[in-house]
Amino acid sequence: MNENTGTAEAAPQTHEFQAEVARLLHLMVHSVYSNKDIFLRELISNAADACERLRQRALTDPQLTEGDEGFRIRLETDKAAGTLTVSDNGTGMSREELIGNLGTIARSGTRAFLENLGEAKDGQSLIGQFGVGFYSAFMVASEVDVVSRAAGSDEAWVWRSDGQGSFTVEPADLETAPARGTRVILHLAEDARSYAEAYEIERIVREYSAHVPVPIMLATEAPAEEEEADATNSEDKPEKPEADAAPKIVEREIADGSALWARSKSDVSEDEYKEFYNHVSRQFDDPAVTLHYRAEGRHEYSVLLFVPSMTPFDLFDPDRKGRVKLYVRRVFIADDVDLLPAYMRFVRGVVDSQDLPLNLSREMLQSNPVLEAIRKGVTNRVLSELQKLADNDAEKYIRIWETFGPVIKEGLYEDFERRDKLLALTRFKTTRSGDSWRTLAEYVADLKENQTQIFYAIGDNEAAVKASPQLEGYRARDVEVLLLSDPVDAFWVQVALGYDGKPFRSITQGAADLDAIPMPEEADKKDTDEADTKADVAALVAYVKETLGDSVSDVRISSRLAESPVCLVAPEGGPDRQFEKLMSRRDGAPGDAGSKPVLEVNPRHALVKALADHLGDAAANSFTEDASWLLFDQARILDGERPADPAAFAGRLARVMEKGLA
Repeated sequence: MNENTGTAEAAPQTHEFQAEVARLLHLMVHSVYSNKDIFLRELISNAADACERLRQRALTDPQLTEGDEGFRIRLETDKAAGTLTVSDNGTGMSREELIGNLGTIARSGTRAFLENLGEAKDGQSLIGQFGVGFYSAFMVASEVDVVSRAAGSDEAWVWRSDGQGSFTVEPADLETAPARGTRVILHLAEDARSYAEAYEIERIVREYSAHVPVPIMLATEAPAEEEEADATNSEDKPEKPEADAAPKIVEREIADGSALWARSKSDVSEDEYKEFYNHVSRQFDDPAVTLHYRAEGRHEYSVLLFVPSMTPFDLFDPDRKGRVKLYVRRVFIADDVDLLPAYMRFVRGVVDSQDLPLNLSREMLQSNPVLEAIRKGVTNRVLSELQKLADNDAEKYIRIWETFGPVIKEGLYEDFERRDKLLALTRFKTTRSGDSWRTLAEYVADLKENQTQIFYAIGDNEAAVKASPQLEGYRARDVEVLLLSDPVDAFWVQVALGYDGKPFRSITQGAADLDAIPMPEEADKKDTDEADTKADVAALVAYVKETLGDSVSDVRISSRLAESPVCLVAPEGGPDRQFEKLMSRRDGAPGDAGSKPVLEVNPRHALVKALADHLGDAAANSFTEDASWLLFDQARILDGERPADPAAFAGRLARVMEKGLA
């Protein structure tokens, strides 16, 4: 670089895009989205983030903004050149940051984003969520130039690409480069030249970005009549303007950067809330819940939070930041502070404290008592708001539950202090609910005579749970059972003590405790020889237990079976069957690792009765032994497992079938 002129002389270096970026750009350019306006929303959001981050850095290093403390975003249109420029005086980027930030997507979830983007009918709801908003510029631009100078640096760089697979980086002319920050120049495609119109840009800003916390200026070429008027009023009137004189540029503010959360709730319209939600969440759906309030008293802070109506694609991304942003007196502090517990990670918005110091260190953020009080207050307020919605608009709350229920239930496992509140918010599918949902309060209100426990069944999905043979005795007595099919269900029921004094009890754990609950009158028809039948089956149970040996911890007569001949349950005091299998899969242990199951036998089943009748027949001993093992394998299959020894199972099955056919 020539030190006297500041002109870049180094040849530009060409770099290939990361494979994911190349595919992303192809989708951006060749897919047809219903609304391409979102590119400007994304570029403005990136510019605002850059300003906010420099504002934060300047708290400890004020020299970074010395001489230019005010932050702003500048949009400039040029119809003649067909360009749109988005500039900011934020933190800026070094050469390495330009290559890393604009040439790669180094974050989890990218593959899921690309798959959804390829399938989506409208990508506007996807782009911002995955941190790839910059690339939306190629939906409207045939070429993009990015000129950037990192705050405090004496170097500036130009990143340039046509989005066709590669980009170049070269030193920028320091005389024309920004003093700090980033300038994005879009060379608009022929079918996107309307974005060089000032009125079009103002419309988009008003619709999508009116409430970003940084002022937005619009610079446009002054109308000819305005230039003539200025010339007429000038004391030094030129005889004739030069033909190649640069047109006059006028600049005006189109968004004042005011903090929406600092305004009174009554002064904010629903459209303004939606615009701000779209900005802060990088989503394009309507918020399902808006929570806006100011806390006063021992600690003062403003809160503006939203519950989305659409599942964010980063819901299970542990590295995702920026869900709830922390401000102190309208100064951005951080976007990776745990202002809400992990089970509320679907909530988006801002919290602005009046009490926290501006120079918060990372250590102070983790242990500050004021922040802890804010965290507690905001969490309780969100739960109260959800409960109020559940009480007053059950249908709307159910939509939220169907979207975020599995995440909220994580709190039942993690948040002992608020477990009762969370249990009141939890909704369940049950053996009585059909297509609707049930609350625990409704369950307890409908307990059967002598029922003292809340019964539940766990499985991989609702259909599998409903098919569990262990449900049969409960169904026969019309005892309601919670059908739990989310992965987190296997964990929270282990630590939840119960609800309204009624403990939770798995239908696959220990004794069924059903004998005390009467059968419906129409089903309470007992055979006169039931006592003799049970005596015969008791002898069969003893034989089966001896035959199976250490493969089971016990064999016993079942009160929970009504239709199936056998089932497996966990021993009394042992872990639930599904929980144990889940832990085995997680730890890489074989499926039959852990405690030995209990085999329960249905004394009323025809197959069991027939085997009991043949128990004393010496000629049938080998048949009865094979049948005992087959009953055990059948129970394993019904429980979602495979026979412990497939070859032995096949041999026994063949022998029993041969015997039956003979």
